[in-house]
Amino acid sequence: MTHSTNRRAAYSLAVFFAAAFLVVQPLRAQQDSAAAPTADSVVATVNGEDLTHGEVVAAAESLGPQYMANLDSVYQILVERLIDLRLVQQAALKAGLEDDAEVAERVESLRQQVVRDVFLERALNEAVTEAALQDRYAAFLEQNPPQTEAKARHILVETEEDAKAIIVELDGGADFAALARERSTGPSGAEGGDLGYFTADVMVPEFSQAAFALEPGSYTKTPIQTQFGWHVILVEDKRDTPPPSFEELRTQLSNELRQEAARKLVEDLRGTADIVLTKKEEAAPETGESDSSEGSETAPVSNN
Repeated sequence: MTHSTNRRAAYSLAVFFAAAFLVVQPLRAQQDSAAAPTADSVVATVNGEDLTHGEVVAAAESLGPQYMANLDSVYQILVERLIDLRLVQQAALKAGLEDDAEVAERVESLRQQVVRDVFLERALNEAVTEAALQDRYAAFLEQNPPQTEAKARHILVETEEDAKAIIVELDGGADFAALARERSTGPSGAEGGDLGYFTADVMVPEFSQAAFALEPGSYTKTPIQTQFGWHVILVEDKRDTPPPSFEELRTQLSNELRQEAARKLVEDLRGTADIVLTKKEEAAPETGESDSSEGSETAPVSNN
């Protein structure tokens, strides 16, 4: 069963299975202890027609990941519903609907849709080459250079005098983390003032400017004032943020290339096409009635 056939069958299968999946207790399919079934293994015959294991798996795939993840539990349900569908199909053929005008119209509509989809998919696949992906990744790295992160601690107090007193203690060899736990009024005080790694844009400007001016292992020699109070800052480390890997970005880059290729394809087709848009007044059906508003005054609205 092809992928396009799976997609066309998905709606019919969902009608049969959606409710059953939620309410039917798990039912384990009988397993062949001798060997695992192959795609061609026959799981049932319906009026002499084989129903294969491959068709059951394809039905589960068309219904979504939850069915494939629970294939053992829903296997027999899928078999029974596929039997139902096969019976309906056989009845439809027996009724002569294969040559029915409505069926032919729907088949033609589906055929045109599949042709369009295959053409578009092939065109987009040609655009998304490994070389194109690598070029797009290189452009991403150029446009998104690594940012510097600082790992810092701070002690927040209410007055400049308190901050200066803490700096004196640090100059005398006091432990920064211990002072933060003892003196800091900020929420990080309990963690020894630890702020972890951060980029400059995360903190208020006054704090970031002071922190990123420090070398790792040093602290501010004068108090830093922000809207939150007075800070003494210790920078423990600096590093550049690692860029995402090519594989991490592959899907995003592929989607970007596909979207661009689709837009260009349509633009190129429009550029060589003869397109005539029908004006609204030409497309509107004639009613035989004239526009009664033309040439007449609008009656005033009563204020009563």
